[in-house]
Amino acid sequence: MNWKEAEEKASRYLRHKGFKILARNYRTRFGEIDIIARYRGYLVFVEVKSGNSFFLPRTRVDLQKIRHIQLAANDYIMNTKDSFKGYRIDVIEVTEKGIEHFEDIQI
Repeated sequence: MNWKEAEEKASRYLRHKGFKILARNYRTRFGEIDIIARYRGYLVFVEVKSGNSFFLPRTRVDLQKIRHIQLAANDYIMNTKDSFKGYRIDVIEVTEKGIEHFEDIQI
């Protein structure tokens, strides 16, 4: 499965869970955010990783990647007129076995 298919599956999964998708592939000078969504008044910045289940794709989300997502998230927040309670960073892993959603990733 390619990255585009993985992001589409992740978007469908989030919509099914009640998330409203605000943007996909949001690009800044700091990097890209795969999915930006709203859930229960919070902004959720989602990194999607895909691959096989032998090598867990989520292990490719390291400290540097999270920092880039935080910088890109701050860029989005500075440029949005929406109000929100707060934000978090989630990781969604898409493999042939299914989808795993890791909420509120911390560094």
